[in-house]
This record gives sequence, structure tokens and C-alpha cells, in this order.
Amino acid sequence: MSLSTPRPAVHPYIGIAVGVLAVSAASIIIKLAQDVKAPSLIIAAYRLTFASIVLAPIALTRHRAELTRLTRRDSAVAVVSGLFLGLHFGTWITSLEYTTVASSVVFVSTSPLFVGLFSLIVWREKFGKPLIAGLIVALTGGAMVGLSDACAVTREGIVCPSLAEFARGRAIIGDLLALAGAITVAGYLLIGRRLRAKLSLIPYIFLCYGVAAITLIIAALFSGRSFFGYSPAAYFWMALLALVPQLIGHSAFNWALRYLSATYVSVTILGEPIGSTILAFFIFGETPAPLKLFGGLLILGGIVLASKR
Repeated sequence: MSLSTPRPAVHPYIGIAVGVLAVSAASIIIKLAQDVKAPSLIIAAYRLTFASIVLAPIALTRHRAELTRLTRRDSAVAVVSGLFLGLHFGTWITSLEYTTVASSVVFVSTSPLFVGLFSLIVWREKFGKPLIAGLIVALTGGAMVGLSDACAVTREGIVCPSLAEFARGRAIIGDLLALAGAITVAGYLLIGRRLRAKLSLIPYIFLCYGVAAITLIIAALFSGRSFFGYSPAAYFWMALLALVPQLIGHSAFNWALRYLSATYVSVTILGEPIGSTILAFFIFGETPAPLKLFGGLLILGGIVLASKR
């Protein structure tokens, strides 16, 4: 905490803890909504729609001047950024239909690696040793997690299905969807960061959440899904998803950025897979295999190593 920054009423570490707990609950709440027959695209659409509705009065009254100063280029950037955010939530939330909470949240947490890769490609920077090493470690961990979803450990050793059966498995579909969620959120961060420099937090996330909500609503309609006729429990879980992980969790991280370094905050966010795995163990009885736990730790370690750049 710098000397020029006023001391907050609540310690930033408490804010970080609240943020990690809130976002760790996301995959659990999604699973609970899926258990009461809410489709994944509907869950994603309601999550972003509810969040946008809550933000709208603040953004349109207190930050109207910022929004009206946006150029056409800025508006186009907001649309593309929000599109990627919508794709992120659509793919990641759907992944939880096919694979375990532990696998899904670990794979989607690889987004910092893709941010680093895309930054190097777009701005033609040189590959640093920490990034290369982090990628190798994380890829090794990803292979272990993927294998643990399909293979079984017996007294005779590790027994795996054929490549054709592995490719048709539900778990591999979920893992790939979660990985797609990591790639698309990396695109969201990279595309939107220049616009974020021009806008304060509330109008920026209002624009991105709004475009993401529209993207998901269109996708849900094209898939033939209805937005009505679900149980009260389904609507409760979807509203809670928007309130706790989306608004409280992400807001806590952004608040903590005023008092702590971005590097520290980004690394602490890696506590989400750990928190989600623990909650899934107690709520759903999901017990990660040792190979999956070790692979997940390698992925998280690779992300931390690559972040040293």
C-alpha cells in the first residue's frame, strides 16, 4: 500500500478474500442452476442481463458524460470486447455440463497464459524465458488433468480408453469448452484494455456486460431456448450468480487494485480453482483424483511462473 493512497476502512486483504470466495462460488451456483434444468446459455444470459440491469442506473446517471464522449471506434471496441466476454461465459458455463468443477475452473484459469501469448503475437514482443517455462509447465498439467478425466488408476497401472473413445468422451468436451472460455476471456481483456484506459470502471463494465448479455440472448434464441417457464429455484440461482460472483466478486478485486499491485491481485485470483474444488467436494461430493490435483497444481504454478514476465 503506497504512502499516497489513503488507508481504507477495510483492509485490502479482506477485500481479496471476499473476492476469491465470491468467484469461487460461481461454478457451484452454475451447477445448482443446471441441476434444476436451467440450460447453460440461459444461465449465462441471465447472469449478464441481471448484472447489466443493476449497473444501468449508476452508469446512465453518474457516468453519462463519459459514455456520451465515446467515439465510433470506442463503441466498436466495446462491442467486440463484450462479444468475446459473452463467448467466454457461454463456453465456460456450458463446460460445467460435461466435466467436473475442478477441471473446468482450472482450465478456464489459464487465461493469463493466453493473454501473454496474444500480447507477444500482436505487439511482436520476444518470448521471455519465464513465459516459455510457464507454458511448458501449464501444458504438462493440462495433459494430466485431461488424462485424469478419462483414465483410471488401477493396481496394474493407468488404464486409458482408445483415442477415438477419448475424443468422444464428455469430459474432454467440457475441458475443451473451458479452454475456449480461457481463450475468449483473454481476447476480452486484450481488446478492451485500451477502452478501459478511457473509461472508469462502472461505465466500462456496463458496456461490456450489456453487449455480452445481448450476445448470449441472441445465441440462446438461435438455439431454440426459452427464457421463461423455469422453476423459482432456477431464477434464484441465476440472480445469485449475477449478484455474488459477478458484482461482488469482481468489484472486490477492482476495489483492491487501488491499494495492491495488479500482479499481486492477479495471482491471488488463482485461489478460485482451489476454492471451487473445495466447495465442490463438500456440496457435490466431487473428489479430484491425485493425478488431477497434481495436474491442476502444475497449471497454477505455470501461470504464476509465466506472470513473472
